[in-house]
Amino acid sequence: MIFAAGLGTRLKPLTDTMPKALVPVAGKPLLQHTLEKLKASGICDVVINVHHFADMIEDWVSQHTMGMNVFFSDERNELLETGGGIKHAAHLLKDATEGFLIHNVDILSNADLCALMLIASGNAATLLVSERKTSRYLLFDDDMRLVGWSNVQTGEVKTPYPGLDVQKFHKYAFAGIHVMNPLLFRYFPEWPDKFSIIDFYLSVCHQHPIYGYVQPGLQLMDVGKMDTLAEAEAFISSFLSCS
Repeated sequence: MIFAAGLGTRLKPLTDTMPKALVPVAGKPLLQHTLEKLKASGICDVVINVHHFADMIEDWVSQHTMGMNVFFSDERNELLETGGGIKHAAHLLKDATEGFLIHNVDILSNADLCALMLIASGNAATLLVSERKTSRYLLFDDDMRLVGWSNVQTGEVKTPYPGLDVQKFHKYAFAGIHVMNPLLFRYFPEWPDKFSIIDFYLSVCHQHPIYGYVQPGLQLMDVGKMDTLAEAEAFISSFLSCS
């Protein structure tokens, strides 16, 4: 599943006239970069959620199928956030019994998606994480099992474990790429239409094994702001084209 429904407010004024998914980087829309990476990893059945300029995304895909089977999860009426987006698309994903990959459309990386899917086998969910500096971290035990979340600036902590000592756990930044097993769908009825997938993972991580994975040599870039576009061009030119 590709998350492509966001408003892309940090990429204004470009996103005043197009969806974030179609913002060009190195001559290709972000969506094309993501689809090509998925196809190269052997993934040919893809769900894309749409909201902002949804018609433009659907029209672009109709002309660039690349031999893939693309299905749309329509969020035109309301943007449902990450967790709500998966819940809304669950009927399109429920048959992926070994788990399905979720990829933010604005993430460029050298992530080995085949390795991630293999490592995720048998887990309720597996999150690609990195040592990137941020203010918000996921917390993992020595086995890389998710135990909580912390905002190091505000001191806020989210965890299902009472009295969790944040300092005893490993802190990693979420990379915007993860694998979920549909067995977790059983908990979706308890959740509203709009919610964060990270909040959802934190609510069930004490019941089901949710793990983090740190890929050696991971290079990743979030193309979320106007001032990152030129950097993204260089990222692709210097690294992805040589991979």
